[in-house]
Amino acid sequence: MKTLYLDIFSGIAGDMFIAALLDLGVDAAKLERELKKLKLDGYHLHIARQQKSAIAGIKFDVHLAHDHAHGHAQPHGAGPHHEHGRGHLHLRSLQFSATPVAPHEDQHHHADQRNFSEIKQIISRSKLSAWVKQKAIAVFARIAEAEGKIHGQPPDEVHFHEVGAVDSIVDIVGAAIALELLGKPRVFASPVVEGTGWIKCAHGRFPVPAPATLAILGARGIGLTQCEEPHELVTPTGAALLAEFVESFGAMDNLVAEKIGFGLGTRENKTRPNVLRAVLGSSAKSQNSKNKAAAAGLDWESDKIAVLETNLDDCTGEILGAFVETALAAGALDVFHTPIQMKKNRPGGLLTVLCAENDADKFSELILRETTAFGVRKTLAERRKLRREFAEVKTTYGNVSVKVGRLGGKVAQAAPEFESAKKVAAKAKVPVKQVFEAAVKSAKQLK
Repeated sequence: MKTLYLDIFSGIAGDMFIAALLDLGVDAAKLERELKKLKLDGYHLHIARQQKSAIAGIKFDVHLAHDHAHGHAQPHGAGPHHEHGRGHLHLRSLQFSATPVAPHEDQHHHADQRNFSEIKQIISRSKLSAWVKQKAIAVFARIAEAEGKIHGQPPDEVHFHEVGAVDSIVDIVGAAIALELLGKPRVFASPVVEGTGWIKCAHGRFPVPAPATLAILGARGIGLTQCEEPHELVTPTGAALLAEFVESFGAMDNLVAEKIGFGLGTRENKTRPNVLRAVLGSSAKSQNSKNKAAAAGLDWESDKIAVLETNLDDCTGEILGAFVETALAAGALDVFHTPIQMKKNRPGGLLTVLCAENDADKFSELILRETTAFGVRKTLAERRKLRREFAEVKTTYGNVSVKVGRLGGKVAQAAPEFESAKKVAAKAKVPVKQVFEAAVKSAKQLK
């Protein structure tokens, strides 16, 4: 799996994030086609290769029809409202109102603002992939929850003013689309650096960092360090993208840079280039391992997972059974418990959860909340996996769906899908075992 490293020495905003990924090779036409699935009007994209402080990169802007209607086709955030490097508060830095719309107000309010609930509906009803929908809504949720706490309102009642609702939707959904087009790499980032000074926003005049930015980062437990740059560097949108996608923050660790992209901001900063550097690559260790495997004719896949374990001697079978179901439904890769002998010769169980590395905290919390555990051990493990594919094979009893694992271009494992084999066996009135054996035999003939 590829690694995306965000070097946020000059902060991050939604437009700069998308621009950096475009510079890494994301197809702009595909991005635009996917965004059209939202069925939003009133904007068009402007993507251009430019320079910022003599660094060549991509400038990404969402031009709003509202700007054209007033005789100035400026990108959002380029005018007197704040965005990354742009002065005051525009909704891409996310201008909110937590004041609910009064019941007597007519449909006109929809021309001025959308609340979080409405934005969720726009995204959910689109034909975007399930992953993009889930991630985009999750990013918006982080912002709405932060603003809701600031204003003392439920997240669904936080209103995104129309002047920024369109472009903030494009930024956030576009970021998820761009990551998917990039192959959904693991995402890491440098420590978060923010500027100083003041911003003018919906809350009044506030010191940097913006209230929502600080709340979003704090909710995820992300540290923030201010530098001497007298401007805002991290917008709430940028903070929410970091909180949702980045696994951990720190210096590059044995990273082999295969591609480097630069997303350009608008403002000319005083102390550093207003750019976001994105590095796409893999670790030197993984690369060496891959090279050795390739040299040996082994084309397996590899990734890293978290192995969470805890010893339990006072947890009932009912609770363990319920936990297994809950954890698997929440996205765990595997969950199992093994009989063990514990201190004082007591019988107990070893509960093990396998999950994605960035989900380790989520499942550790689930273990501590849903079982009798007082602690959880975490180990990172590297997996070797057969290249997998699904195929339908012919047997004398009927066609059966089979999961095929290949190694060195040859079929190493073939596992019939149980429900498919069961249906075929029932129809042919033969034991499922016979259908399994026939399907495995047919699968091995696959090239």
